[in-house]
Amino acid sequence: MSELLEIVKSKLEEKFGNNLLASEMHYDFPVFILNKSVTKEVLEFLKNEKELQFHFLTTMCGIHHPENPEDKEFALMYQLHNMPKNWRIRIKTYMPKSDMDMPTITDLWKTANWMERQEYDFFGFNFVGHPNLTRILNMDEMNYFPLRKEYPLEDLMREDKNDKMFGR
Repeated sequence: MSELLEIVKSKLEEKFGNNLLASEMHYDFPVFILNKSVTKEVLEFLKNEKELQFHFLTTMCGIHHPENPEDKEFALMYQLHNMPKNWRIRIKTYMPKSDMDMPTITDLWKTANWMERQEYDFFGFNFVGHPNLTRILNMDEMNYFPLRKEYPLEDLMREDKNDKMFGR
């Protein structure tokens, strides 16, 4: 798998230079951290580059890291798959709460439609250019985003439990 890391890393460095902020092996996945401004362009490159051909968007999910510095509080993670070669990679990009706009990738992968709606619904990411960016699982009346780690998980009056039991 580290061979795949080197192949993709060299192609991304060649094409996008300093916009590739980091690369690492995380368990069995090569992970590439990008500058937010080039994320869509990189995803398009990974899909269309003739040697790489990551044609399948396996998943896209939002992440909230309240313990991170303000400019890296939120992240989007894209998992791509080249099925003929059985290559899988992760792309991550970080952003502050004040700027959660991302270009839609529904024009690259139709499956991104519902994935983007879900991350809008649960985290508040705004996918610019999305054809129907509305809530998909929660009620329209909700004025908050339930997967943000902004609220205590337990009743604050209870002494027998705390958020540490839930990974916070």
